[in-house]
Order: sequence, then C-alpha cells, then structure tokens
Amino acid sequence: MLHVSGEAIPGAAEAVRELRADGHRLRFVTNNTTRARRTLAEELRAVGVELAEEEIATTPLAAGRLLQGKRVLALTMASVREDLAGLVMVEEGPDVVLVGGADETDETGRVFAYERLNRAFAALEEGARLVCLHKNRWWQTSRGPLLDAGAFVAGLEYAAGVEAEIVGKPSPVYFEAALAELVAEPGDAVMVGDDVEADVGGAKAVGLRGVLVRTGKFREEALAEAEPTPDAVVESLADVPGLLREGGL
Repeated sequence: MLHVSGEAIPGAAEAVRELRADGHRLRFVTNNTTRARRTLAEELRAVGVELAEEEIATTPLAAGRLLQGKRVLALTMASVREDLAGLVMVEEGPDVVLVGGADETDETGRVFAYERLNRAFAALEEGARLVCLHKNRWWQTSRGPLLDAGAFVAGLEYAAGVEAEIVGKPSPVYFEAALAELVAEPGDAVMVGDDVEADVGGAKAVGLRGVLVRTGKFREEALAEAEPTPDAVVESLADVPGLLREGGL
C-alpha cells in the first residue's frame, strides 16, 4: 500500500502527511514477517513516509506478547528475531511451532528447508501448538507474486491434523490491539489496504470500515468475489485524504 519492493507508491508519502494534517491518528498494521519493526520504519522513511517506529504494528511483536516465556521452534527469518523478545528459542521439545515468512534475502532457503518442516511436523505430532504470524498465500513484489508462508502453514495443518492460530491480519485480536493503541472504537476507525481478504475483510469483521486500494496485492477478480465488500475502492492511498474530507465513507 505504501511501497512495493522498496518502490514508493506515487502519492503515498504525501497522503500520510495530509492525513496527519487533517487530524487523523495513524497506525501502520502490517503482516510483514521478514523485517523487524525498526528496519520497516527505516525503509518507510527512506521512501518519504514520515512516521515513528512505535506507530508500526508487526506480527512478530504481537507473537512475542502472545507467547511470552514459551519454548518456540521458529520457522522465521533471523531478521525478525529482535521483535520476538521474551520467547525461548529451541530446536527440540518446543511448546509452540511459530511460522513466519521468507523473502529473496533468504538465499539458503533455510526457513522452509525440508528438514526444518519435518522438525516442525514432529513437534506438532508431539503436541506443540501451531501458530503463524499470518496465513497469506502470496505477496506482491517487483518481480510479481511470490509464494508466502500460508502455503507452508496449510501443509503443516494438513500433515499434522491441526489448525493454526493466526497472529496477524485478518485476526480480530490484531486489529483490536491497534485500536487500543489509538484509543479508538471500531466505528470511528478506517482500515486502508490492498488485500481485500486480510485487510478489508478482517477489519470489517471487527466493525471497522474498509477501504481497498488498487495497488500492490489488489486483484480485480478478488474484489468481485469479496464478502464482505469494501466500503470504498480507490486507485491508491493518495486518494484517501480526499475521500475522508468529502465524507465518502
């Protein structure tokens, strides 16, 4: 919604400034599982988005709170470990198997290497919980759509006969935590995103209004099949300040 593979969405940074100038309080709620919050903030500032690190909600931070003190086998990139503070990382005898995502920088393919998936499967067979930072099927890059963690989560669910607990979008708890930080009621908040299922559907399930942008992950066929439907569809984040000023929601 703000950038794709480091390439800024035109007008996105300006829209963030306009929203702040209009008095809106903001939270940047992401399912990104390949960067720590500190790094995400640096990358967004590099493309012109003005924000404080504390305004970003990440799924590793949410998992760190949820699983505090637990013994965790983490299928995640090392780059997010700083956001998983408080977890006891183990390779044997975990209470929880935690699945995140990987990107092109995981050159060795270690996150989802076959032996790692088999270790996770064995832990689940022994009674460990399966928790995923998100269950996205794919993610958008400058190279096009790439396979995301959801495919591996589904495989572990199928093999072990378990159901994963989802930490990030569209989990109601994730949206509710962002609302609590804003001290806002669901009816007073708007979620803007490019994923009609995780962003819009998840937000509307807890009472927020949902605006879908036609950038990033947006697909016309997904919009046609969406239930619930967005409250508004705009070309990009650049159109959102005007939409709010004109009372289009």
